[in-house]
Amino acid sequence: MTFSIVAADPATGECGVAVASKFLSAGAVVPWARGGVGAIATQSHANTSYGPRGLDLLAEGLAPQAVIDRLVAADAESAKRQVGIVDMQGRAATFSGRGCFPWFGGLTAEHVAVQGNILMGEETVAAMLRAFQETLGALASRLLAALKAGDRAGGDRRGKQSAALLVAKPKGGYGGFNDRYLDLRVDDHPQPVDELERLAVLWRLYFEKPPDDDLLVIDERLAQELRDGLRRLGYDPGPEGEKWGDQARRAFTTFSEMENLEDRLRPDGRTDRQVVAYFRERLRTSPFPPPLGQGGGSA
Repeated sequence: MTFSIVAADPATGECGVAVASKFLSAGAVVPWARGGVGAIATQSHANTSYGPRGLDLLAEGLAPQAVIDRLVAADAESAKRQVGIVDMQGRAATFSGRGCFPWFGGLTAEHVAVQGNILMGEETVAAMLRAFQETLGALASRLLAALKAGDRAGGDRRGKQSAALLVAKPKGGYGGFNDRYLDLRVDDHPQPVDELERLAVLWRLYFEKPPDDDLLVIDERLAQELRDGLRRLGYDPGPEGEKWGDQARRAFTTFSEMENLEDRLRPDGRTDRQVVAYFRERLRTSPFPPPLGQGGGSA
């Protein structure tokens, strides 16, 4: 009832899963990943124990195909199951039991496995593999590109309902306290893959560190724009005509924290293009909001 991709990027230590299905909250069932270990998608009458058990076996050093062999051998209903597994060495394997609903099947290459059932045809998984291999950039972007390609190629022949994107890496989670680097779910939506892409854009805004070439020095012109905007938004950047100093920086920091942009703050006082674009949009859509209080916007 689902199409999915599991993949790993040993260079960044990331592994993850992207999935879409005509099924409520596929993200609560299909994707499993563990930083430094690997990723698993379990679907088609999913046996959710394949996720944690499979990750434990990967952590013990078993290759993905050996993990699948172990899991299906212990499952009396393995003919109904479908699973894809990848480890941090780039080894990948996929399995589709003979009892899955057609079209079903999967493909593998180095660092990636794609699989699906109740699909329009094989082109769905073939398009996903091509998109993953041809897309550059971060693992999350490549997984999402593959999911979009599968959606365009036909996807689940019953329709659309949910989608999810999960990426894990050691200490990659919020605050570095776990490995859940990115975990986005669309549980019920007429266009779940498109909605997942929208959420991924927001995730990049809030949590990705901007590259150095995207950072901006707050020169006199930008400083004047920020001061004027901060006043309209209820913050006090200091007296009119004053240089961009400590008070203005504190006001901009408070704005950033209130808008959940604190991960994009820089100690040297620079900002980045995404924050400035967000600031301008905030002014455009809410020109005269009530004054905001002090404090952070952390989760």
